[in-house]
Amino acid sequence: MRMGQCLAWVFLTALLFAGTSGAQAQKLVHSQRSLYREVLVYETGDERCMCFTRLCRVGRQSCMNVREPDRIVMNYPQMMLSALFVTPAPRSILIVGLGGGTIPRTLERMLPQARIDVVEIDPAVIKVAQDYFAFRESDRVRVFEADGRVFVKRAQRESRRYDLIMLDAFDHEYIPEHLLTQEFLREVRSILAEDGVLAANTFSSSRLYDHESTTYASVFPDFFNLKRENRVILAKLGGSPTTEQIRANSSLFEEAFRKVGISASRQLPLFSGGPDWNPRARVLTDQYSPANLLNRE
Repeated sequence: MRMGQCLAWVFLTALLFAGTSGAQAQKLVHSQRSLYREVLVYETGDERCMCFTRLCRVGRQSCMNVREPDRIVMNYPQMMLSALFVTPAPRSILIVGLGGGTIPRTLERMLPQARIDVVEIDPAVIKVAQDYFAFRESDRVRVFEADGRVFVKRAQRESRRYDLIMLDAFDHEYIPEHLLTQEFLREVRSILAEDGVLAANTFSSSRLYDHESTTYASVFPDFFNLKRENRVILAKLGGSPTTEQIRANSSLFEEAFRKVGISASRQLPLFSGGPDWNPRARVLTDQYSPANLLNRE
């Protein structure tokens, strides 16, 4: 065997070994098939994660440190919680998509005056959140097993309003198509209270990014873009607060955020208001919403 071939073989063997050892380090502790998906729980060291694909190959839905369950592990919940810098004292909150329940658990502790409604379509996700991620309902946190859009339409009919609405619903590929359209976002806007705030968890880059951005901008013309691995959209009815207001509100949560492993001040540089998408991209509607096709690379 030639020297070049020998080195190539050694390199390939090392890669295969590394992949095998990585897979072994990720231990499957629960698997449950539901009507909508397979709900899986993996542990790697002290970290426990909920995933909708084997070996979390399309990403993790929610993660928790089993030794410090109140500490927020992932970046996207940190950005979602930064909605409190825009609306620091919401009394009524709607969360579409439960995952492991990190966000409602944290908000319940931080906002003792708030009532939190959580909508989750999949009973298997609710069960896993309760059994593996320390999520519990309470007199202030209620879970509704329903499709998010159906729940919003019902809230419309009943003239309910929320100070803060958080969209965090994902399937094994991306956000379900009917929760990405202009019509749905208009329905969400209609149940926001005066000066209410929308926080939406999306991807920070994909072929869908431009379409998704123009769709949000068609309903919420002025919003903040917070980006790390994910993108969080923050929009406030009546216009965005100033940088000074955001900074002042963030100082109110410095201690509370520190207790869950977040630096409030480090979230501030993420607030960007400038568009970074193609404004001519076609808006997603109920008649045109090939979201899962557009999102494939």
